[in-house]
Amino acid sequence: MKIAVVGTGYVGLVTGTCFAETGNFVTCVDIDEKKVKRMKKGEIPIYEPGLDILFDRNISEGRLNFTTKLKEGIEGAQVIFLALPTPPGEDGSADLSYILGVANDLGPLLKEYCVIVDKSTVPVGTAERVRNKIAAGTKVDFDVVSNPEFLREGVAIDDFMKPDRVIVGTSSTKAKVIMEKLYAPLVRQGNPIIFMDERSAELTKYAANSFLAMKISFMNEMANLCEKLDANVDQVRIGIGTDSRIGKRFLFPGVGYGGSCFPKDVQAMVKMSQESKYDFKILDSVMEVNHMQKKVLMPKIRKYFKNDLKGRKFAVWGLAFKPNTDDIREAPALEMINALLAEGAKISAFDPEAMENVKNVMGKKMEFEENAYDVLKKADALIIMTEWAEFRSPDFERMAKLLNNKVIFDGRNVYDPVQMKELNFHYESIGRKSL
Repeated sequence: MKIAVVGTGYVGLVTGTCFAETGNFVTCVDIDEKKVKRMKKGEIPIYEPGLDILFDRNISEGRLNFTTKLKEGIEGAQVIFLALPTPPGEDGSADLSYILGVANDLGPLLKEYCVIVDKSTVPVGTAERVRNKIAAGTKVDFDVVSNPEFLREGVAIDDFMKPDRVIVGTSSTKAKVIMEKLYAPLVRQGNPIIFMDERSAELTKYAANSFLAMKISFMNEMANLCEKLDANVDQVRIGIGTDSRIGKRFLFPGVGYGGSCFPKDVQAMVKMSQESKYDFKILDSVMEVNHMQKKVLMPKIRKYFKNDLKGRKFAVWGLAFKPNTDDIREAPALEMINALLAEGAKISAFDPEAMENVKNVMGKKMEFEENAYDVLKKADALIIMTEWAEFRSPDFERMAKLLNNKVIFDGRNVYDPVQMKELNFHYESIGRKSL
């Protein structure tokens, strides 16, 4: 099948590469000329484990191509995916200008029937708006389908190639047959392709992300309560996570969620609710808890240093919003760093993948080092903000020699408090008693 993917951000590039891997001929379209040139040379503009192998292979075999021209990209395509950004506006609603702009351009370019697929996370009713935009510029028959993505950064290739389920929103039998054929290689083990109407498919994505964000915020609240009651959130997490009705995933407390999906999608869900004159109280609380949780370590840091942070150096391990990605959108680390800088502290940071992105945002406000140990030199404390695997088993003896004080504030509960006490570190984490 010939496919076009408009937009080569995180979702678009993974989608295009993975569909090429299943034997389709894919052309990815993007208006960024420099980015397209890089991709044509085999350079990947994002970090995602395993993507490089599929990317190189499918370029070499001629199944994955790139262009800046929409007309060239969609020529002969049976399916056109719209994988464009939907950033939050000032009021929290999703900005559809990119999607509707492309939809407006598509109409005059269509020459034969094709399926237009909204792959981006979009508010309920977007499929209808896209359909109307395209229809205004063409007499060619086409269908608009909602096909939300459920990719987790860091494991996106597995998520795409082995999906738990595929959601397809369409009222067209013709589009259903095409989408079923396209996804058939990915569901051979029996995981379902779930067909529904377009509006329900659009809402399903927001419902899923909002529910997961709610689980995270609930556990963060539980962690804060555990500290008040002298309980251990790790034990509580295991106790409830083994209940099959609840499940083990998304129950790890920390310094809040970030990234491109949860913050944006919860805001958009609240906005849709407001527009429908429904007060979604739970999601209001989810956003409030997450906002507060991003700075939950600050009172502990202030207390230890007796409210005197000016001139003190803090080492920060982890800048990405989660491990195995270079994505810093809504990253809790940035909130923490800005809070420390506001009180006159100095920051030296390390992250395996996200430092360049942070440099573009922070400039010379902070320092960066090429390895995890260099940031510790003469630092008054270490703050862990992302649980990268390489931080889990460090050389504690070496750390102790480099730090001014054997002090760690752990925002991701990476270490065992008992072990840290035995090593004579002052160690504070989330929802666990400091020993």
